[in-house]
Amino acid sequence: MPITIYKPTSNGRRNSSTDSFSDLTKWKPEKSLITILKKNSGRNNQGVITVRHQGGGAKKFYRLVDFKQQKFDMPAEVLAIEYDPNRGARIALVRYTDGTKSYILAPEGLPVGSKIMSSQKAIEAVSGNRMPLQHIPVGLFIYNVELTPGKGGQLARGAGLSAQLVSTEGDYAQIRLPSGEVRSIIKECLATIGILSNPDRRLIRWGKAGRIRHRGIKPTVKGKNMNPNDHPHGGGEGHSPIGQKRGPQTVYGKPARGVRTRKPEKWSDKFIVQSRRAKLVE
Repeated sequence: MPITIYKPTSNGRRNSSTDSFSDLTKWKPEKSLITILKKNSGRNNQGVITVRHQGGGAKKFYRLVDFKQQKFDMPAEVLAIEYDPNRGARIALVRYTDGTKSYILAPEGLPVGSKIMSSQKAIEAVSGNRMPLQHIPVGLFIYNVELTPGKGGQLARGAGLSAQLVSTEGDYAQIRLPSGEVRSIIKECLATIGILSNPDRRLIRWGKAGRIRHRGIKPTVKGKNMNPNDHPHGGGEGHSPIGQKRGPQTVYGKPARGVRTRKPEKWSDKFIVQSRRAKLVE
């Protein structure tokens, strides 16, 4: 959906934009499908920060999105397209023929009143339908892709994202992920056909620090501005360089910027057909 640009009535409004929300058909969430998600501000059960730059944020309910969609061969009617404050993509409120309501990730262009279905057999390959990779025509765009059959979708779940089915050979199907990586996945894994909604979210300019704090993101301070006991880059007078180090380091003393952090000989390496770095090399 397009974004809204306001007049620069203040310094905070200047060079900022927001989501237009013109695609929403319902504003209040379904009460039976929300829950309270306790904030931990990136801290563990001992109060120690394990994930930096988290804290604060506006109050919000967590929407119970169904990433599995295991009501097979049961048509569902799309009742509304809603906003989810916990993700960039839109969610759709659907009602199955047995009366059960559920939230699912909404693909781009899904109209209210349309029917979608999830099946373990081959069904019509239209946007919103979900089925195993082995039954999806090669070349189609898919999202909410499973890595393990029955576990629920884990890949291509961000706003405007999609993967592409490249081929199906033997027990595996090959898909091209948004990063450019080509990966082999068990062909019994489910995927939804289409491209996820709200592709223009990447064009939003947040404009001021306060809007980032409302999202629950705390500021990131440069290591060279810290003390030596807080960061390897810290210390010195004024805006000092990083010192006599071979290269940039993280706060934990590990190499940063340009260094591969993926574990060598990881168990899932055998499923990577083409690395996302292959494009950069070419």
